[in-house]
Amino acid sequence: MLQHEGNRIVHHPILGEWKPRAGVTIFYNGRPILAQEGDTIAAALLAAGISVLRYTKKRREPRGIFCAIGQCSDCIMTVNGEPNVRTCITPVENGMKVCSEESQWKAGDDQF
Repeated sequence: MLQHEGNRIVHHPILGEWKPRAGVTIFYNGRPILAQEGDTIAAALLAAGISVLRYTKKRREPRGIFCAIGQCSDCIMTVNGEPNVRTCITPVENGMKVCSEESQWKAGDDQF
């Protein structure tokens, strides 16, 4: 049976017990988020209560973690200035700057 602590799974029937690790700070759209070493960006954001990672450009539909293995593009964000980073497979680093893609769109930019 899965057991949760906030948004983090602390007991998993296959993976076992979760053990806290050293903390790091990442910045999501300028806001500091406490993460833990070894977390992926998407996992750290989810643990902080952020489940929508981007919105589609044309229809502004929310997207979050879908495949969690880097095969789709639902979790892409801009990381340290690099666009289209798959956050489900990218580990956090202290001081990392993570921006939702739409935070960089210009008003009226509705193209793919």
